[in-house]
Amino acid sequence: MAQYKYGKFLSQVSADTDAYDVIWNPGSQPINSGIYRCVGCGREVVGEKERTLPPQNHHQHTPVQGLIRWLLVVFAQGI
Repeated sequence: MAQYKYGKFLSQVSADTDAYDVIWNPGSQPINSGIYRCVGCGREVVGEKERTLPPQNHHQHTPVQGLIRWLLVVFAQGI
């Protein structure tokens, strides 16, 4: 799970922000940079805008964990 020490560097967004609800497939190109969490197992990676997320063979899942899919959990806002 993503952690932080200094809360003053993070802000919570309103519930109507859709960016955090999009599930990305392995190897897809996200529109936001940030921390992405695997929906099946909880592994986290840094995803960069306009660069592909890790491919399907990045890590292995059990059948119970299902497919590897990525969800944005922390958005890295540029200036």
